Amino acid sequence: MASSVAQNKSNLVVNGTGTGDGGLLLCNCSVVQLGEPGSQPVVNKGVHILIRNKVIEYMGPTPVIPPQVIDIGGRYVLPGLCDAHVHVTAVTADLHELTQIPPSLVFARATEVLRKMLLRGFTTVRDVGGCDWGLAKAVEEGSIPGPRILFSGAALSQTGGHGDFRLPSEDQLCGCSCSRSSVNLGRVCDGVPEVRKAARDELRKGASQLKIMASGGVASPTDHVKNLQFSAEEISAVVEEAKNVGAYVCAHAYTAASVKRALELGIRSIEHGNFVDNECLDLMRSKGAFLVPTLVTYDCICRHGEAAGMPKAIVNKVADLLECGIEALASAEETGVNICFGTDLLGSMHDHQLEEFKLRSKVLSAASILRSATSTCAKLFCMEDPNNMTMIVKEGEIVSSKTLIPRVLDTGCIIKQFEGS
Repeated sequence: MASSVAQNKSNLVVNGTGTGDGGLLLCNCSVVQLGEPGSQPVVNKGVHILIRNKVIEYMGPTPVIPPQVIDIGGRYVLPGLCDAHVHVTAVTADLHELTQIPPSLVFARATEVLRKMLLRGFTTVRDVGGCDWGLAKAVEEGSIPGPRILFSGAALSQTGGHGDFRLPSEDQLCGCSCSRSSVNLGRVCDGVPEVRKAARDELRKGASQLKIMASGGVASPTDHVKNLQFSAEEISAVVEEAKNVGAYVCAHAYTAASVKRALELGIRSIEHGNFVDNECLDLMRSKGAFLVPTLVTYDCICRHGEAAGMPKAIVNKVADLLECGIEALASAEETGVNICFGTDLLGSMHDHQLEEFKLRSKVLSAASILRSATSTCAKLFCMEDPNNMTMIVKEGEIVSSKTLIPRVLDTGCIIKQFEGS
């Protein structure tokens, strides 16, 4: 370390240590400027970054010395990582079993999921089914450590859809998410009036965006991945309710038919999209919509699904999803679609979150992958203002400094040493 201050901090483990109004200065940083898709990234060296009052106040060549200074020594400073598809309350890979676990135990286990996400460098995540206002608020107020959570509440599903986790032998809805008597990633609703009411209720409870199940999925026990779900009228009703309050809708959708219909009805974000075709991708680009591939979950389900508690019949549903997902990702990049970083991991498989980067590297450049986990996610989240950049310091507080590298500030900067660079 070039600085005695940095040396002093390098052996600390700090949780919630505030920097105060005086701020924190990161000296001698190499800042990666990604630019627009297709452009080459630019590295600006010798940059000084001042974080004060939870925002990046200054970034440039002249240091302004506050009470706390860390010499970065020329290492890279990157925007805080974003994951646009998580389920932080999915503390088991068996989503039917999840409905049987008391909410208090689920949320206690979710705190560890969130803490580990933050320590991996993720400073903002979008939860697309399961998380509620209370858990998001606990992170916001500092009661538990974790990334900022943009939550959808319970994902809306038709009867027998991807959010209906009843077994074929069951009739009564278990753990209806409208009562929150247990934790359920989905909320079953049928017909326009019921769907509209469910959408309004999730928005009332603070959802940043809504999520619908527009096709079948892997983790649900009674549907097929290629099923088409919800009627056009039901989807339009959800989109209308979201637009009325300035929000948007994301859709779980695998097939070309489900993706095309969702886009035509006003869906802004397509989750997964493994079987999209060129027509879907052209439509996505023309509408400025977003694709959130989740490759790592298929890889993990194949390798670890049963050990994580997922029934074998559900593990078998993954089949060729990883290979198709990689092909779809390559086509989306070639078409110029907005691509976001997502993982969709469940239970103990959350620990494999960073492996999504490796899988994407088969078809994407390093710059494209980094852009998908930073600036493109910020665009999807409507958080493009640089003031939303937040070492691991989260909102100006050092949450971990056991070593200088890696550490993250939730003015959203991840500081990471690139070996061999």
